[in-house]
Amino acid sequence: MKPLKDILFGVSLRAVSGSTATLINAISFDSREVEKDNVFVAVRGTLTDGHKFIPKAISLGAIAIVCEEMPEDLKEGICYVEVADSNQALAIMASNYYEIPSKNLKLIGVTGTNGKTTVSSLLYQLFKKAGYKVGLLSTIKIMIDEEEYPATHTTPDAITINRSLALMNEAGVEYCFMEVSSHGIHQKRIEGLHFEGAIFTNLSHDHLDYHKTFAEYRDTKKILFDNLGRKAFALTNIDDKNGLIMLQNTSARKFTYALKTYADYRAQILENQFSGQLLKIEENELWTRLIGNFNAYNILAIYATANLLGLEKFETLRILSELENVDGRFQYFISPKKITAIVDYAHTPDALKNVLDTINTLRTGNESVITVVGCGGDRDKSKRPVMGHIASEYSAKVIFTSDNPRSEAPEIIIEEMEAGVEAQNVKKVLSIENRKQAIKAACQMADPNDIILVAGKGHETYQEKNGIRDEFDDYKIVKEILIDLSK
Repeated sequence: MKPLKDILFGVSLRAVSGSTATLINAISFDSREVEKDNVFVAVRGTLTDGHKFIPKAISLGAIAIVCEEMPEDLKEGICYVEVADSNQALAIMASNYYEIPSKNLKLIGVTGTNGKTTVSSLLYQLFKKAGYKVGLLSTIKIMIDEEEYPATHTTPDAITINRSLALMNEAGVEYCFMEVSSHGIHQKRIEGLHFEGAIFTNLSHDHLDYHKTFAEYRDTKKILFDNLGRKAFALTNIDDKNGLIMLQNTSARKFTYALKTYADYRAQILENQFSGQLLKIEENELWTRLIGNFNAYNILAIYATANLLGLEKFETLRILSELENVDGRFQYFISPKKITAIVDYAHTPDALKNVLDTINTLRTGNESVITVVGCGGDRDKSKRPVMGHIASEYSAKVIFTSDNPRSEAPEIIIEEMEAGVEAQNVKKVLSIENRKQAIKAACQMADPNDIILVAGKGHETYQEKNGIRDEFDDYKIVKEILIDLSK
């Protein structure tokens, strides 16, 4: 139990009714999870307003309420605290409740449209192999040294973040690598966290359903860098046209990386093939199993971060050469009939083009590229025709299918993708709503040495329709079908 006043330290208060000396058992922002002596934080979300659930929270035992608007009916014995921003208050309160756990380790934030999962996950692997106790907060999972926990969002809610960091403190974790999404920044989930450094990977078309404009999306990412302290480092990809913008207002130490232009950390691709690529980093050659230009940037960002955190460079290069692809990121399988199937999370136009460019660069020209791709429902609709255009332009054959349709009709999403297909590419395109049938059709179309790309879901092991998640693993399914067809 902790006094409410201690949990509220640093929160901008507008008004208080009742005693802040009240002892609090835990913090809740979901009324369904409220228990006796909790403080309930009423958050305004995109779908629901937590203020509507204040009476329910009190009936379940909440002894204090934090809100942006005081209820008309103030219950006796309940402490009410009015704040300017409930999301911000929740994050600061969570940090205080868990005794500011981010101060007791080196927390590194990774942001950008593509590459966040690969960079953060491989940094986790690298530092583990170097002998450190390490934490990971990613799209795929949460790791507290050796212990794995499921992840539900790219950037978890503020309570989950700080609870996880507190568990890392208990486990003796020294470094934590964290994906930081634009949603997480905008919703103030990272307020109150102390970052040792931040990495910017790249910026391209995504989440415009939420941010409305590209400028707003970019500027939201930039907040991570704006809030860094003077002792922290800011590492940015200056081959991306938005790279230097990230550094404009930061107080942190500034560092850059690039493949094409002068930078503090530079790399050159010497050789690229399906088995891996040979890079030259600071006059030293490195063979890595991660292929493609986009992974060359990821490897360089990882190398630079390790260097900035004090790892010896030759040890870093040695471990980098041992690292494997992250699940669902250019994860491939070669069937007995020599058909290559690649599963990738590419769910943005830029990511899809990067993967197809990489495939087309590596192939000899005698193979066909067959792409299976869909777009998620309840997400940025403007990218659907762009995805349709890219898939049909850079593939020999394309099958449009269902991704995670969520509350939308899959056939409507597919029609919006078809709208981006140019006349000369129409004959390449087939639409099969059922994703498993679409993957099976691609496998049946493929001849020996052909390449099948299954894009959009990557590491996900489910398909979400109308609030229900059914088991669905692209990699497992395409591998099983190709093996069956080889018999």
